[in-house]
Amino acid sequence: MAESEGLTTSAVANSNRTHISQSKNGVNGSDKPHKRVVIFDCRPERHDAMERVLDINGLDFNDFLQVVSKNLQQGNTLHLLQTEDQILPVATKEHIVFLPHYDTLVQSGMYEYYASEGQNSLPYAFAELIDNALSATSRNTGVRTIDIRLLFDESLGKHAVVIMDNGCGMTSKQLNNWAVYRLSKFSRESGTFSSDHAGYVRPDPVARSLNSDISYFGVGGKQAVFYIGQSTRMITKPAGSPDVHELIISKEEFERKERNKEDIYSGFIRNRKVRDYSQITQNVDERFLHGLIAEEVGKDSFTAVVVTGVQPEHVTFLKQDFHLWTRELTACEKSEIDNDMQTLYINTSADTFEFKACTDVDGIVEGVLRYHPFLYDRETYPEDPYSCKEKDDDSIVMNQARGKRPIFECFWNGRLIPYTTVSEFDWCAWPKKTGTVPAECYSRFSGVLFTNDRFQVSTNKLTFMDLELQLKNKETLFTRIVNGQEQRVKIHKEFHQWLKTCHEKWDKQVKFRGFKRTITRTDVTTKKMQSPWATFSSIEWDGRAYKAGQYVKSQKTQPIFFGSVIQFLLYGDHEGDVYATGGQVQVAMEPKALYDDIKTIPISKIDRVITNAAIKKSIDDELAKLPDKLKVTWPEGNPWTQNDVRPAGTPLGPLHVEILNKKGESISRIPSAMQNTTRKALSIELKVVWHSPNGDVETNSHIAAHSAKWAFWFRTMENLNKLGKYTLHLNTILNVNESNATVWAGNQLPNHTLDFSITEGSAERFVVGTVNTLLHVGVPFNIPLELLDEYGHPARPTPNLKPLLELVLPGLKQDSQTLKISLLPGNPDSLKVKQEDPITVENGTSVSFDVEVHDVAGNVTAHPKLIISCQGIPGSSSMVAVDCSNTGAGTLVLKPITFKNIAGDQTVKATFDIPSQKSVAPVQRDLRVVPSTRVSRLEVYSQEDEDSLVDSMVLRDKEKIDWTAGDLLENLHYRLYDERGRVVPLSEEMARRIKVNWAADVSVEELAQGKLPNVPVPTLVKEEHFYQVSYMEELVSVDTSFTIVNRSSPFPVLQLTDQYGNKTQMLTATCVDSLAVDAEGLDKASLVFTWQESTHSMLVTGVRFNPGLPGIRELNFTWRDFAEHVTIKLTAGVPAQLKLVDGPQEVGIKLRGIQTPFLLQLFDEWGNPSPDQRVVVTLKTSTPALKVSHFTNVKGTWGFYSIGDIDLWSFNKKPIHGPAVKLTIIPDPNKPVKLVVEYNTNSVFPAGGTLTVFSVSVVSEEGSTIKNLNPANMSMLLWKGEPSGTSRPPSGVSYGTPRDKVIPDHVGKYTIQFVLCVDKTKGLWSHQYVINVVPNDPVKLGPDLQPPTPVVVNNNVLDSRTLVEDMSLKLMDMYNNSAGLELSGKVVVTIKSSKGSSDKNLPLFEGKVKSLQFSLANGEAQITNLFIMENSPGQDGNEYVLLFRPSVPGYGPKNPLAAFELPFRFYNDVENRKQMSELTKKKDQLKQTVDIYRSLFDTNRQLITELSSRCCISNIPAIDKVIGQKTADAEKMKLQTRRVCAMPDPFRGNLDVLGKIGHLALVEDDDVATVISWHLLGDIDCVVTMTTVAARKIYDDTQGKQQVMPLDTVFWRKNSSRPLPHIRNGQDSFRPIGNPVFARDLLIFPENAENCHIVFGNLLGDTILTDDLDSANHYRKGVVQSKVPCPTLLTRQGDRIRSNGKFGGLQNKAPPIERLRGQVFGAPLPKDYHTFIGQIDLLQQYRLAMEKSRQVQEDFDGHMQYLKSPEMVQKEEEMDEQEKQLKDIETKLGTLDKAGESSGMVTKRTRRKLLKQDY
Repeated sequence: MAESEGLTTSAVANSNRTHISQSKNGVNGSDKPHKRVVIFDCRPERHDAMERVLDINGLDFNDFLQVVSKNLQQGNTLHLLQTEDQILPVATKEHIVFLPHYDTLVQSGMYEYYASEGQNSLPYAFAELIDNALSATSRNTGVRTIDIRLLFDESLGKHAVVIMDNGCGMTSKQLNNWAVYRLSKFSRESGTFSSDHAGYVRPDPVARSLNSDISYFGVGGKQAVFYIGQSTRMITKPAGSPDVHELIISKEEFERKERNKEDIYSGFIRNRKVRDYSQITQNVDERFLHGLIAEEVGKDSFTAVVVTGVQPEHVTFLKQDFHLWTRELTACEKSEIDNDMQTLYINTSADTFEFKACTDVDGIVEGVLRYHPFLYDRETYPEDPYSCKEKDDDSIVMNQARGKRPIFECFWNGRLIPYTTVSEFDWCAWPKKTGTVPAECYSRFSGVLFTNDRFQVSTNKLTFMDLELQLKNKETLFTRIVNGQEQRVKIHKEFHQWLKTCHEKWDKQVKFRGFKRTITRTDVTTKKMQSPWATFSSIEWDGRAYKAGQYVKSQKTQPIFFGSVIQFLLYGDHEGDVYATGGQVQVAMEPKALYDDIKTIPISKIDRVITNAAIKKSIDDELAKLPDKLKVTWPEGNPWTQNDVRPAGTPLGPLHVEILNKKGESISRIPSAMQNTTRKALSIELKVVWHSPNGDVETNSHIAAHSAKWAFWFRTMENLNKLGKYTLHLNTILNVNESNATVWAGNQLPNHTLDFSITEGSAERFVVGTVNTLLHVGVPFNIPLELLDEYGHPARPTPNLKPLLELVLPGLKQDSQTLKISLLPGNPDSLKVKQEDPITVENGTSVSFDVEVHDVAGNVTAHPKLIISCQGIPGSSSMVAVDCSNTGAGTLVLKPITFKNIAGDQTVKATFDIPSQKSVAPVQRDLRVVPSTRVSRLEVYSQEDEDSLVDSMVLRDKEKIDWTAGDLLENLHYRLYDERGRVVPLSEEMARRIKVNWAADVSVEELAQGKLPNVPVPTLVKEEHFYQVSYMEELVSVDTSFTIVNRSSPFPVLQLTDQYGNKTQMLTATCVDSLAVDAEGLDKASLVFTWQESTHSMLVTGVRFNPGLPGIRELNFTWRDFAEHVTIKLTAGVPAQLKLVDGPQEVGIKLRGIQTPFLLQLFDEWGNPSPDQRVVVTLKTSTPALKVSHFTNVKGTWGFYSIGDIDLWSFNKKPIHGPAVKLTIIPDPNKPVKLVVEYNTNSVFPAGGTLTVFSVSVVSEEGSTIKNLNPANMSMLLWKGEPSGTSRPPSGVSYGTPRDKVIPDHVGKYTIQFVLCVDKTKGLWSHQYVINVVPNDPVKLGPDLQPPTPVVVNNNVLDSRTLVEDMSLKLMDMYNNSAGLELSGKVVVTIKSSKGSSDKNLPLFEGKVKSLQFSLANGEAQITNLFIMENSPGQDGNEYVLLFRPSVPGYGPKNPLAAFELPFRFYNDVENRKQMSELTKKKDQLKQTVDIYRSLFDTNRQLITELSSRCCISNIPAIDKVIGQKTADAEKMKLQTRRVCAMPDPFRGNLDVLGKIGHLALVEDDDVATVISWHLLGDIDCVVTMTTVAARKIYDDTQGKQQVMPLDTVFWRKNSSRPLPHIRNGQDSFRPIGNPVFARDLLIFPENAENCHIVFGNLLGDTILTDDLDSANHYRKGVVQSKVPCPTLLTRQGDRIRSNGKFGGLQNKAPPIERLRGQVFGAPLPKDYHTFIGQIDLLQQYRLAMEKSRQVQEDFDGHMQYLKSPEMVQKEEEMDEQEKQLKDIETKLGTLDKAGESSGMVTKRTRRKLLKQDY
């Protein structure tokens, strides 16, 4: 059948040996291989499609098969089909062959080695080839040689790498096996790849040695050669073979076969004779092989691996990093070299610790730990010489040996596995706590692990698979090896003991002695290493001691230096002597005169060889070379001596100067401290300084350079003509950085000083000085007369000179002059109050004072800002003041002085002062406030006899009176009292002002006598009526009231009636004798029968019963045959006794009240309880120190009294003494009693700055600090002046709360006090603290008062040219306080043009100078005699400015001091000058007044702005209404029915008694309360006490019947943070059901929470509550299975599972709550109740804020009313008028100021902005 007829074929892979087989033996036993074809016959007549395998070699199987067989390939499958698209009747098999791509081999090296943690893996690729060489040479009897050759000579061909060994070599079969990828030694014994040698036998392991059988996986060699290059040539000769075998594998050959579709994994092995290189003769790229093949002669066996096509980056690495990769290669193969890490570890170790670890897979690991000790100044732990050392910030002190490197390197079969390290084991890890071994010792050991081949490694032998995981398995057993013997010991303990022994035996540390203190170093760049540093005075190091002050020399520093030890430094918190591994030393470089520097170096850099003598000699030699002194000579023989005095004009000089060192040698340069450096040249600077009155002036200044001929030379100086003291300065200077320095290395260079004085010459002429024309009273003036020498200096008169004072100068045309002066009142000197002491004023009235301001002569004087204030007046919340700026006098009208409840005379000191004039002494006046004679109290009393001097009864205000219904209350009187308590005489006019509400017509005559109309009592019983008496007049209204309660008549009245009830007249007076009265217990002896004629009735009085029990009695009246029965209720008698029925006999209370009520009972004298309610119960204390406020309230029908809220006073009764109760006062931890203020007392309070932090603590009665207080209740008060001496601020002194914590502007003493608002009426005051406000930093120069504008005329009269005669300028802060008292300097005065002027022709000062200097001492400069020169330049009529610029050291361009500017006017015309002078003076006065007005109005505007921002509309009644509603709702909730503990608790409230357990806690849920109460049923009535003493007392009082629990004997470990048992490490060990929770967490403690936690923590422990029994059992099961003990479990259904697992039965089932009979925990108040309480508190705070806001609103309204007052309107009009005048004058002067220019005052708002910028 042809192929078109349906024949299809498919290829089968050669590796499928099931279908294809080859055999060398054919059918006939020949060597010709058989060719077989698998045939599936799928024709329709065939249904089984059987598979047939036919050998088609020579087999005649139909003709077409013979034809087809010619085209069949080995292993093809032949399908016989009818047609090509025939459906297969059954499934068939088609054999295929699948082989990996050659990239699997070629790229394997890159994949393996490039995944090696970013390191260069080339050495490890070499190691793989070395492993093969080691295996090949393992059986060598002689020398084992392995060569690595790098053939990089391009003249010999391509770059190549050759690895050659003299091992056993490989046969062609072994070479073929080597070429097969992943053919390991363990799989070579089977199949096609079986070796032609004996089978593999695992060699015995050799501990810690390189195993010769490390060629393991069958992949390493192939991966290595293709990682190194692109091609490899294997050349090998096996032992005993004459042939050499060669195999070439290359990437290029693989690619060629793929292109030609040839079999990739096929090739040939070339077998040749020794030294046959015929095959490479034509290959120029492999010329290097000639020499290699030539070496084959004489070798019995060898193998050479030739790698070509080496990667360029590998070539670079192999060339440049030869030492690095060879070192890493030898480390992998464990070769002996000097600088590999293991060799370094072994050579530097002092002791070893050997151990062994065995895993559960026959894995064995032998380990060694080596200890590298610390030797005095260095760690011996070796550093990797090829590692990149990055300086660790901690290395400055810690110098840890190993650092963060892992401990163990790992070896497998002796081969280093470089990429696997083991950081540590648990038993050798860093300790978590400080132990007996220092922590740094744990970084001083290294380690190595040797494993057998039971542990898996990667095929490239770079990484262990799971070594660390297996070693840290719990099943791994560690043992110690001692002397080769294995010991089963506790490895952790053995290691710790070994490490401790190593530390004690081998470590040599530095001993630091003489601890001084701990410091913070700012010279350390790393912030975290700046602190802490301990400082020491000495150390012991290697047998030598070093101490502070000792000379040392450095070593290994750049440069080497000498110095003295300052101190030794050690990082960390240390105290006392301590050993450490090193530290640092601070050294002051010597000689200090040359260096003046401090260096800090490690202690290890101290030279320990040099002696102290050698160091000192070196220092002295350096010092002797330095400049020491100046030698000054006078070449012309005219020397000036020290303090010499010479007349003006005397020449000085010439001078010759030399610089000498200590050896006396003349030098001109600074000796160099360093070699080969340029020495700095020295020069001499000459300065002559004139110490003028205005400051030092430099008159001469010269610098002389050195000359080899005459050294330093200065010429003669002839300009010394100024009078005063001079100083000649000769300074050695050094030109450094273009500046002449006189200091070198911190020491002054040699200098010479000559002090001398220049005096005036003989007098030659004289001048009359200027007399000021504007004089003030009390200010003296002079007429100066000056004698001058030829230089114009004031000269002394000659002895025979006698001056004459005359007003006529004869011989002159104008021989006389007229001097006009204006005499004005002087400056304010005193304050006068015309009213003298004593001043008497009635309470409630006002008083006025006439005040005047006088000068020193007693004249009334006016002055700007002359405001007189009065302080210290009660009833006045602000200061009272009057403005006397214009007149100097005024009247102060004070507000009415009001004292509340004044009883006697009160003395008040009124202080009058002038705030702007601190020099004027305040004046005080004593005001004697006497009680007013006006009516202040009205009293009503009852007096039966008008002549009686004793009142029978006084009615208190609002008193209730029991009176008989229908009766008449008579004999009522009234009295009026004034404030002193005196009776005010009555008059008819006053009587007309008396009003009563029970009578319309009242007799004025009786009222004038003090009588009130009688009060008719209504007839209706049990009805109350209100009665009031009032008195009203202007400003006075007093009243008193009382209430009458009606009661029935106590006496029976008998009348005779007929049968219809009509009254008859048959009774007569004789009928009384036949009247009889009878009743049980009636005392008949006291009966009295009285006939009443007016009513024809009989009155029975004296009805009295004998002592007995109260109750119902039948009173029988009998007369003849008539009888009448009256049933009466017999009650208790008159109260005579008061007894304590219930309540503690001895109680411990807090000062705020007694919690337990006292139940009191009134008894009559026979012991019957009395229901009388007309009583009041009062409490008296045994000591006046204890004050008790109390209230009583009557409750119950039998008169049980308890402490309540209502006062009930008895009406005309005698007192009854009651029982006594012992009180023990317990401090209340929540009651504030004291304020403790802490602040930095060393703080400085600069004016206008920010106050320091004041820490205020509120201390309770028990001395603890109260923390839950509202900060809004704390206020800080500040006032100027001394403390008041009392607990509160002084009366009459204005004080306020500082805003933004700003310190006041003005200097002086201020007092600060804090107050805590406890409630609306009570405050807690702190002590008063005085702070001294000092001036702030100086910012400007200025005068105390602005001087007038000078006006000068350019003529020859000195007076006309005077700018300033005498003016004091001071350094001031921004608030005009004198500042800089410690500063000195100078003030430079210059002249500049005014603003807007371009005039450059400026006037000059006297002496034709542009500037003058005045000395500034202690922050003040005195400017005197400042004139312009005669014929000075300047433009007529111009305004110039005197600029006074301060020059103070420390203040420069960055922080300049503002200069003071004083404008002046310059004229050439005298008349114009006079006119302008007058205008200028008027302008100054107007400007000063306008500034005062502006300041006043600006202050008012700021005050209005601040008050308006704090005002808000509030509705306080609405807030009160809401508070009342919320309070009512809270009370309703409080009265709602809820579960309570019904057990009596009589012990609660006593000293150190908390109460019964049932009363200590509350439980919200009823089911929870039931089960917990039942669980604690045996303890719920136990009394808990704080002390054993209190518990013992209760025990004794109850004869041991009451169980008690003192807390001072209870041990309790706080475990509230411990989680539930099912939670471990923050995660649930199982999922619980039933909402488990600790039972103790469901308790609510209203009081003593901390103590209650102790109580219930001991009683309940870890008892858990769940929902039901099933969830409880589920929970217990889960906990127990987690191997955790389970506590007792309770359920909300009342079940209990004990801690031992037992449940069920009556003893484990809680009864219903009713059966607990009240022994159950109570329920808390509803949550809404606490919400209401919180809302009420917030509303009360809001109400208080609104109250303050309302007060602010009142102040705002008052201030606005004051601003609109006629006085302020008038002041505003005056200001406008004066501003207009000022503008006119400025227009005339031609200097119109800019509108709105600042007056120079700093407002508070501006100050706040400045403060915000500063802070």
